[in-house]
Amino acid sequence: MTQKANDFFDQYKAGKISRRELMVGAAKLGITAAAANFMLNAAGTRALAATDFDWKKFNGTKLHLLLNKHPYADAMIADLANFKSMTGIDITYDIFPEDVYFDKVTAALSSKSTQYDAFMTGAYMTWTYGPAGWVEDLNAYISDPAKTSPTYNWEDVLPGLRASTAWNGVPGAALGSKDAKQWCIPWGYELNSITYNRKMYEKAGVEPPKNMPDLVEKAAKLTKDLGGPYGIGVRGSRSWATIHPGFLSGYANYGQKDLTVSADGKLKAAMDTPQSKAYHKLFVDMVQNSGPKNWSTYTWYQVGTDLGAGASATIFDADILGYFMNGAGNKEQGNLGFHAFAANPEAKAPTPNVWIWSLAMNAFGTQKDAAWYFMQWASSTEHDTFGATKMDFVNPVRQSVASNADFKAKLDKSYSGYFDQLQASSPGAQIYFTPQPLFFDVTTLWAETLQKMVAKEVPVDDGLDQLAAAINKQLSDAGLG
Repeated sequence: MTQKANDFFDQYKAGKISRRELMVGAAKLGITAAAANFMLNAAGTRALAATDFDWKKFNGTKLHLLLNKHPYADAMIADLANFKSMTGIDITYDIFPEDVYFDKVTAALSSKSTQYDAFMTGAYMTWTYGPAGWVEDLNAYISDPAKTSPTYNWEDVLPGLRASTAWNGVPGAALGSKDAKQWCIPWGYELNSITYNRKMYEKAGVEPPKNMPDLVEKAAKLTKDLGGPYGIGVRGSRSWATIHPGFLSGYANYGQKDLTVSADGKLKAAMDTPQSKAYHKLFVDMVQNSGPKNWSTYTWYQVGTDLGAGASATIFDADILGYFMNGAGNKEQGNLGFHAFAANPEAKAPTPNVWIWSLAMNAFGTQKDAAWYFMQWASSTEHDTFGATKMDFVNPVRQSVASNADFKAKLDKSYSGYFDQLQASSPGAQIYFTPQPLFFDVTTLWAETLQKMVAKEVPVDDGLDQLAAAINKQLSDAGLG
């Protein structure tokens, strides 16, 4: 493209011309829509490079990344040429599907390998990686003006996500405390909410559910009236991943906790309260009456594909799972609606638990400052905007990007209700688990108990009493309870 064309896009990025003027002018210059997208993002990179910050400091460096196969990684790879152009840093990567990805991460970190400079992770995993000394505390990088661009604007990242990725390593201590270490930085996230099939709801004559009792009732009616599809899809496999999505989001909305922390720091299971038992009964009844037949085998994959194939009418799971099931290649493309959901009828707003795909730095890496350059670019406003508006990078972690007019227009065009759902749900989006080293053991045992209650192998009250006793023993044996 000519310098004249580049200058034109730079004027838009600097706020000197409107978007309408940009589009009209681009058409006069014979610039196609695809080329305009590329040039707009390149203009953003030039604007970032023009700040009073030495982006070329590590020119010629080569970094190696470990990535999970995911649309977030796809968006980053599609934008890498701009990073290389701005910094002179070359990027290579290994990419693996999720079913083996975390084994690869654990193997690399536990062996103190220097192979990878930075990698994708979930916040829950850093509760192991951080205290073990496998990842860097990023506070020192974020707060150092010699290492971080003045335009980075860390405060723009949603506060619930910043806090959820920071922990001081003390079992039971609040996430995001003043002495917490920033073990990773949020990159993209999914909150748990309601996605529903609008055609099926219209056929059954029901509105989107307002709360948990309403969901239980409507899921049963949908199952009865639709003559095939079942009413509600939720996860059921024996895994921590069954507890963390819709189940815990609703549980937290009722004010319930997984563990309590005493004044002397001792942890105790909290699943055996009357309020917890009442919530479990609602959830168990819902699955028994309106869930899939093979519920105890269901992971996120089965929950999503059933919705996309028209086998279920609703999911209480990740909003981005619903987003992708509404996209191309799915039978129900364009039929799905999104709805903010406060499970407790007395709650004022949703409190969705979250999964946060984040970026972490290998503590054994040998090019940490250069790796931070990549990490801050990948989590910058410029790249976040590119991903959200041009790729499937939902949900953006920055408030400025989540409110971006182009992002809203993209969602409103094809994803009915998604933008409003995200705006209503994101203020309460955070991790609602208690951080502690037995997290995966506790939640897997919880999922196993949930399976037994749904299968009617144990009454809900008895099952939760037994669960609390088993977890308390684990905590005591580990010196935590």
